[in-house]
Amino acid sequence: MRVVIADDAVLLREGLVRLLTERGHEVVAAVGDGDALVGAVVAHRPDVSIVDVRMPPSHTDEGLRAAVEARRLVPRTPVLVLSQYVEVSYADDLLATTGGGGGGVGYLLKDRVADIDDFLDSLARVASGGTVLDPEVVGQLLVRRRRDDPLRELTPREREVLALMAEGHSNTAIARTLVVTDGAVEKHVRNIFTKLGLPPDTAQHRRVLAVLAYLRG
Repeated sequence: MRVVIADDAVLLREGLVRLLTERGHEVVAAVGDGDALVGAVVAHRPDVSIVDVRMPPSHTDEGLRAAVEARRLVPRTPVLVLSQYVEVSYADDLLATTGGGGGGVGYLLKDRVADIDDFLDSLARVASGGTVLDPEVVGQLLVRRRRDDPLRELTPREREVLALMAEGHSNTAIARTLVVTDGAVEKHVRNIFTKLGLPPDTAQHRRVLAVLAYLRG
């Protein structure tokens, strides 16, 4: 893969460059601020970008806003956002850019980088157009459920399936995790789409819309 890295922490940035290079990937740009990220994405059209949420000058959400801008200028460009802390609204903002069904997105805590194989698997899934959410984000979503939860029609098993979808797992991976058949998972997914009012639509990606409903529930 051709990768752009944006992180103002030099040690992490250089560590990612080395890790990806050793695994056979090409880092086409490694930058330290949001403006440079946008420029690098426009110039290089990478297969995926790894972006820190907090970058100069204010170290709040510059990286996230730059990632959203990069996806606006280069539609469908895959972005994996890294954050020191869980902030559900950041994941929501990023996922909102997939409304047209295009381009992979991911939101992971920086701690996940330490598990190299899982991190690279997540990166590959985002690069291939998938959606990956950190399990900690999914866990916090469960705590924040409201009485008017749009997911109230779902069964406990369907909620489990949707939570795993939000983490970016395929139907086959979900079946393996829940120890059920692929057919059972496919049935649950169809039920989820139906209960959330997501009919087939070539202009929208129902899996992403289901995850958005999960985030906003």
